[in-house]
Parts: sequence; C-alpha cells; structure tokens
Amino acid sequence: MIKKLGAEFLGTFWLVFGGCGSAVLAAAFPEVGIGLLGVSFAFGLTVLTMAYTVGGISGGHFNPAVSVGLTVAGRFPASSLVPYIIAQVLGAIAAAGVLYVVATGKAGAELGGFASNGYGEHSPGGYSLTAALVIEVVLTAFFLLIILGSTHGRAPAGFAPIAIGLGLTLIHLISIPVTNTSVNPARSTGQAIFAGGWAIEQLWLFWVAPIVGAIIGAVVWKVVGEKD
Repeated sequence: MIKKLGAEFLGTFWLVFGGCGSAVLAAAFPEVGIGLLGVSFAFGLTVLTMAYTVGGISGGHFNPAVSVGLTVAGRFPASSLVPYIIAQVLGAIAAAGVLYVVATGKAGAELGGFASNGYGEHSPGGYSLTAALVIEVVLTAFFLLIILGSTHGRAPAGFAPIAIGLGLTLIHLISIPVTNTSVNPARSTGQAIFAGGWAIEQLWLFWVAPIVGAIIGAVVWKVVGEKD
C-alpha cells in the first residue's frame, strides 16, 4: 500500500505541476505562449506519461473523483479509497507549493488566479455556477467512461493511457473557458490553497461536481459497458 500511495502522490504531483504549471508559467508567455491548446495538451500528457510510469503500481488514478468512480464501478476496493484520496490531495498541494515558489521567483510576479477553478466572475469566460456545475459533471462522467472502457478486458492491451490522456486533453479543450477545467478535486484543492480567497470559497463545487459526475459515469458503464 505504501508504494501505491507513493505512486498516487507522484502521479498527482506531476499532473498538477505539469498542467497547472503550463497554465501559470507558459500559457501567455510573451510571443511564444502555448495558449489554451498547449495547456490542454499539457494536462493530457501528464496523465499519459504517469499512467505508463506508475500505473502498474497504483492503477494510475491521480484524481479523487476517478477513485470514487472506480469504487462504484467495482474496479477498486472501498477500503483503499480514503488513503488514495489523501495521497492525491497531498501530491496536488505539494505540486502547487513548488509551482508557487517558481512562479513568484521573478520581480513583479503577478499570480492572478494561479490556475484555480472558478465560476461566475472567476470563470475565464464569465460562465454561471449552473454552467460550471453541468460541464464538470458531464465531462467527469465521460472521463470515467473513457477510463472504464479503455481499461476493460475487451480493449486493446497497453493503449489505455493514450486514450485517457487524449480524453483529458479534449476535456480541457472544451471547458477551460468555463471553469479553467477541474474534473479533479485534488487539482482544484492544491491551487485554491495558494490562491486563497474566492478560490477557497468556490472549491466546494469542484469537489461535488466531479464526484457526482464520476458516480454517474460508473453507473452508466455498469449498465451499458459491463453487459455482454
């Protein structure tokens, strides 16, 4: 279990540092900024690379909502759920802390929202709480479907991390303008702790919506995907 938790810590650290780091440090860098497309691919690549690296140790969840969804789907033991979530959140906080040190390491640094997730006036596109709730639920549900389907025995072996990584990329391409994209409560928590203020106040949504979405995705898969 210690190795599994360590793998989840490292995987979530890499997801947050790579994904949020690209948003904070590189998205709008003068003249050569990577933009929303680059940030979307950064998140997808973090999951793809760490799924291949440590997925064989822990299953490569890196996300409390994914762990909940896999538990509901019967793919993950409930007894391991809380330790996994703790390891994931700690990994996200550690990554956000390192990113904070780097991001504040130049004169006149302005962190802005520090890649935190938000709705209303803190949504990148000004989208409402309802819009944020709906998109986070729907996209997390489909993320679980992608995970459950690509790791099923019927799927070609060895390709699941690619499908999952590209799925997360697509999710970010759709929803960065709405919420800055969470679908991952640990990712949201790490950034919110260092952004403070409104990010902490709105954090509840980015726990509730992804977990609800993950449960929906798991239930849909059990009805549709597990039938022969």
